[in-house]
Amino acid sequence: MSSNAELAKIFYDMAAVLELTGANAFRVNAHAKAARVLKDLTTDVSTLVDDPKQLTAIDGIGKGTAERIIEYVETGTIADHRQLMAKVPTGLFDLMQIPGLGPRTIKTMWEQAGVTNMTTLRAALDAGTLEDLPRLGPKLLENIKASMDFVAKSSGRTRIGTALPLAEAIITQLKQVKGLKQIEYAGSLRRGAETIGDIDILASTTQPKQLSEAFRTMPGVTDVLGSGETKSSVRLDAGIQVDLRIVDDPAFGAALLYFTGSKQHNVRLRERAIRMKHRLNEYGLFPNDGDSKTPPQARGVNAVAAKTEKDIFKALKLPWIAPELREDRGEISAADDGVLPKLIEESQIKSELHAHTIASDGNFTIEALIEQAKSRGFHTIAVTDHSKSSAQANGLSVDRLLEHIDAIHEAGSKVKGITILAGSEVDIHADGSLDYEDDVLAKLDIVVASPHASLQQEPAKATKRLVAAISHPLVHILGHPTGRIINRREGLSPDIDALIAAAVEHDTALEINANFMRLDLRDTHVRAAVKAGSLLAINTDAHTASDFDSLHYGILTARRGWLEANQCVNTWSASKLSKWLKRKR
Repeated sequence: MSSNAELAKIFYDMAAVLELTGANAFRVNAHAKAARVLKDLTTDVSTLVDDPKQLTAIDGIGKGTAERIIEYVETGTIADHRQLMAKVPTGLFDLMQIPGLGPRTIKTMWEQAGVTNMTTLRAALDAGTLEDLPRLGPKLLENIKASMDFVAKSSGRTRIGTALPLAEAIITQLKQVKGLKQIEYAGSLRRGAETIGDIDILASTTQPKQLSEAFRTMPGVTDVLGSGETKSSVRLDAGIQVDLRIVDDPAFGAALLYFTGSKQHNVRLRERAIRMKHRLNEYGLFPNDGDSKTPPQARGVNAVAAKTEKDIFKALKLPWIAPELREDRGEISAADDGVLPKLIEESQIKSELHAHTIASDGNFTIEALIEQAKSRGFHTIAVTDHSKSSAQANGLSVDRLLEHIDAIHEAGSKVKGITILAGSEVDIHADGSLDYEDDVLAKLDIVVASPHASLQQEPAKATKRLVAAISHPLVHILGHPTGRIINRREGLSPDIDALIAAAVEHDTALEINANFMRLDLRDTHVRAAVKAGSLLAINTDAHTASDFDSLHYGILTARRGWLEANQCVNTWSASKLSKWLKRKR
């Protein structure tokens, strides 16, 4: 694990302890923000400690945080962290992963019922000793039991490629219910995050009872966790919780803005509203008339804006900010300055530069892959089967590769309207060397170099390995750079800024692998690459026809990284792409 990841965990832990012990919200939020900043930072923070001003120049890292970072880098530990961790049982951190269990409730169970971990919570639930505690009614306790079962068999986070189709299917079904006016999914799913805690759906309707009943009785519902006039919660057989909130149609935009989040983005908007002498909440943007006790909507005060998100942003003197940007990473300042990116769109992708056939581990013949690419409107398709070291993927020996190149060119000569590239996804060995010799690589139209083995290398070696591949004069694209699998494998932790610098220097593209189990580069890496001016490629790594649909997840990740179309090689015209490819030949 990198220094950034280790420090992020430490600050998350400190924030959790402060919350569990009832510290003021400012201290909790300061530690949580430091954790988020460190997690997203692409520069290894250990390289900045010689000059503390470099640390405090980072938004979210103040003097105290910088001192703790320096302490950790120099000693391997933080005294404040040790002291805080000694205040609470470590098992309470596991309890915070259970949906429906907040810090206050956990604190109550710990202090009044001796609950310290999953085991003691399960025992207390079975013994009925929690039923008399404040805010712990029978229904909530029943839901906690169900959530514990869910957490026990999953990470608690669902990959976006699983969650999004479920949300879309639910919305399609609920659109058939009479009286429905508007319906959207919200939360981290709408922001395009790589994993989802649960699915939030907002709807407005003239028939709320019918809509709620249809939602709770949908196919696939295994448990009804809550049933109210405006909110229902269910668990699906896929293991994910789904919440339906019914809101007033005139305030739909305000609710969508609020429940899309992120929490930090919403805080920034509320602060802006206050400076403009307004109040912003899930019901709308209201004039601030000085009554801080009673919400304006409860007093019949008319909203300045509420119907659409665009109305609210306009009233706050901001352009509409795309959901993927709403992570409090400078998007409001960029909006103020008129420099929000014109984010890449899926329709702008015109080529697929990383795909596999039956020659290695794909399901396509060469001809079938070409037809699939043509059906998607692409002007170029690259056939990039695995190299010889990927034995598990039926990687091609040199002789097989040379035969494959001829077969690709022959198939391409028979098809009009699309360019077919003979390429390879070439393994990057642990020492940074490539799986084919240079004379073989030179015969390929395109080389995607990817790490597949030795994925637990320590960061410095991983960085050197990947920089060597990026710098190779015959390599066009660095494929899925860290080799991670979301929720399953951490992969490499290289110095991303060093990779980006090498990519800029050598005109090599860094891949956003759109497979929803990879999404590698991840969004924060994309943001750093965009800032530095590196080229990026968004590829599906297609093995089957349905893999082409994963492009959507790659686009969401790219948008979260502020990517515009001109920086993505897959959006270029056929002639521009060809010129770039040939510069390395």
